[in-house]
Amino acid sequence: MLGDGANVENRATPMSPKPAKTAAGGLVERKMNGSVRVAVVRRTRYGDWVLPKGKPDGDESIEETAVREVREETGCDVRIGGDSYTIEYFVGRALKVVTFFRMDYVTDGFYTIDPSEIEEVVWLRPREALERLTYETERSILRQAYSKGE
Repeated sequence: MLGDGANVENRATPMSPKPAKTAAGGLVERKMNGSVRVAVVRRTRYGDWVLPKGKPDGDESIEETAVREVREETGCDVRIGGDSYTIEYFVGRALKVVTFFRMDYVTDGFYTIDPSEIEEVVWLRPREALERLTYETERSILRQAYSKGE
């Protein structure tokens, strides 16, 4: 399933006369105090709580985009470590397709977070993240990832 959504840039749907836009991000997991924590960020511009994500730069692959965006928005070094999850939603009349990769936290402190983009990064248990996330589409990713009691 890796790379889902990577080739939808020129796709249009009957409801959307514009080509789909792509983005990628991560469901970043970190072991803290004996339990799994997930990175959730609050965007400065909107004040919403989301999983880290963003648009490709140039001809980046969807995986490269995901890793770069997570680094920029959390300050952490990560690696893709598992399944991917794709969501679709409309922004105005344009379809947006976002692929989130399950990622492993490696280390932090090597990347500076731009405060004009990200106001805060928190590490929450999946159940807490489910309550904090602003959008149902992103909450659905946590439900899929942790439906097996992880």
